[in-house]
Amino acid sequence: MDTDAPAVRGRIRTEPRDFEVDEVLGFEPDGHGTHVLLHIEKCGANTAWVAARLAAHAGVPANDVGYSGLKDRRAVTRQWFSVPGGDLERWHDFAGEGYRVLAAHPHTRKLRRGSHRANRFRLTVRQLTGPLEDLAPRLTAIGQLGVPNFFGGQRFGRDFGNLERARDWALSGRAPRDRQQRGFALSAARSALFNKVLAARVGLGNWNTLLPGEAVLLDGRQSFFAAPIIDEALVARCSSLDLHPSGPMHGTGESPAQGLARELETSVLAQEPQLMALLGREGLRAERRATRLVVRHLRWQLDGEVLELQFELARGSFATTVLGRLIADIDEEMPPIE
Repeated sequence: MDTDAPAVRGRIRTEPRDFEVDEVLGFEPDGHGTHVLLHIEKCGANTAWVAARLAAHAGVPANDVGYSGLKDRRAVTRQWFSVPGGDLERWHDFAGEGYRVLAAHPHTRKLRRGSHRANRFRLTVRQLTGPLEDLAPRLTAIGQLGVPNFFGGQRFGRDFGNLERARDWALSGRAPRDRQQRGFALSAARSALFNKVLAARVGLGNWNTLLPGEAVLLDGRQSFFAAPIIDEALVARCSSLDLHPSGPMHGTGESPAQGLARELETSVLAQEPQLMALLGREGLRAERRATRLVVRHLRWQLDGEVLELQFELARGSFATTVLGRLIADIDEEMPPIE
C-alpha cells in the first residue's frame, strides 16, 4: 500500500455529524476534590473559546480551566474540561452557543494537556466515486497493519499559516508577538520535520519495519530503546504491533537513533537547516514519535455511495491521516479552522 495510492474519492464534513470525536480519558473522575470534571459536547466552537466561557461562568481566570486536548471546531466533539470549585449544581444544564454540559463529577486536580489516552472517531464519507471495491481490502490492511503516522493538516494551520510563521521566524529572527502563535509555529516546525522523515521512509517502504540502529518505541508509551541489531524477536514484536519504528521530534539533545536509521534521519533533516536551528535556539527538547499509527477497533459500513467508519486512535494522532490512506483528494465542505 505504500506506493499504491487510493483511487476512491469522496466528501467529508458535508454536515457536522459527519465527523464525531469522543475523547477517552483512560481514567475515571475521582468522585471528590476541589475541581469539577465537565463532560462537554460542542459543535462549531473551538476548545479554547469554550474554556473561556466556562471560566466566566465559574468566575475564575481562564488559565484555571483545564483540558487535555484541542478538538476540531468543524465537528461534533465530546471532551473533558476541569474547573476549580466543587459546586456541581452550577453546571446542571449549563449550555451556550455551540456547547452543552453532559455531566459533571468532582475531581481532585486540574486536567493537563495530553492527559487523555485516546480519541474515538465516527466519520461519514459521502458522494463516493471510483473503484469502491478497493475499500474493503484497504480497510482490512489498515486494521491489521496501521498507517503512516503523519501529522494532519490541522497542525499547520489554515493555508499552512503556522508553518509559514515558523519559516519567517527562522529566517528573520523575529518571533511572533503572540505567545500562542509562537507555540503553534514551533509545533508546526517540529511536525513538518517529522513528516518529512516519515515521507522518506514511506517512499522507501520501511515506515513500519525496524532499521538497524532504530530508536524503538513501545506501543502506547513514550519510552524507547536503541536497537543496533534487529533480531527475529524484534521483528516479531514489530509485526504484532507491540513496538514501532520512530522518527525525530527535533530539538536539543543527541538523537538516540544509530546506524542506518540515523543516517536516513540526518540526510532528510539536513534539507531544513533553518527550522532545525530555530528549534535548537528555542530549547525544545528532542523527543520521538512512532512512524506507525495503530488503528484500533476499526469498523465500517458501505451503503451505496456513503461510507461510515468507526475507530480509535492514540492521542496526538489524526483521523485525516487514516482517511488519506483510504480516500484520494477528500473534499471538505468547510475550511480548516482549528
